[in-house]
Amino acid sequence: MPQLSIIVPCYNEQATITELIQRVQASAPEAEIIVVDDGSTDGSRELLGQWTPASHPKVRVLRHAKNQGKGAALHTGFSAAGGDILLIQDADLEYDPRDYPELLRPILEGRAEVVYGSRFLGGPRRAMMFWHMVANKILTLMTNILYDTILSDMETGYKVFKAEVIKGIPLRAKRFDFEPEVTAKMLKRKHRIYEVPISFDPREYEQGKKIGLKDAFEAVWTLLKYRLVD
Repeated sequence: MPQLSIIVPCYNEQATITELIQRVQASAPEAEIIVVDDGSTDGSRELLGQWTPASHPKVRVLRHAKNQGKGAALHTGFSAAGGDILLIQDADLEYDPRDYPELLRPILEGRAEVVYGSRFLGGPRRAMMFWHMVANKILTLMTNILYDTILSDMETGYKVFKAEVIKGIPLRAKRFDFEPEVTAKMLKRKHRIYEVPISFDPREYEQGKKIGLKDAFEAVWTLLKYRLVD
């Protein structure tokens, strides 16, 4: 059975990080869980101190001295991961670890090397912010036009990779531009992406949501840039 590594980038998620790790453990008890604290200042770092190797041998906590961004946290997690399959899990509670079986099935059955969990393929979800949905749709449409694909959700936080695939691709993104960069580079290397429906429980900005309009413009630039260069 392939070993699963779950990468959890965490920045100022004091309200959710403990419950999130518990949910991950319940859904994937044999998985390696790598939490990368990206310079949190809200108490998340102190909460993560309870996840020691002695008491929780399958949980590893890595720390950045200062905040560098989601992409940088994922670079750190990928480098440290020992699994055959790497799954990205955001530290908030928007994405449900109970969806892991469906996310992993295409890889385990040999049908895919890369799987995205789509929020727009009919899975259960709480209504999301309208303009946030519009931005997601526009960025996904732009991806499809530039890279000749038919994705429904390029910006999804649930992305799963065979380890040799993701570790073989040079990634430079430090922030939320990780999503368009990794998608562009996967598609340019002919790794067709398999999508499965997932549940989604979006949070509002007052609850700590971090991605914003600036990141949407950065995603546009990233998609255009990697269409032309690598």
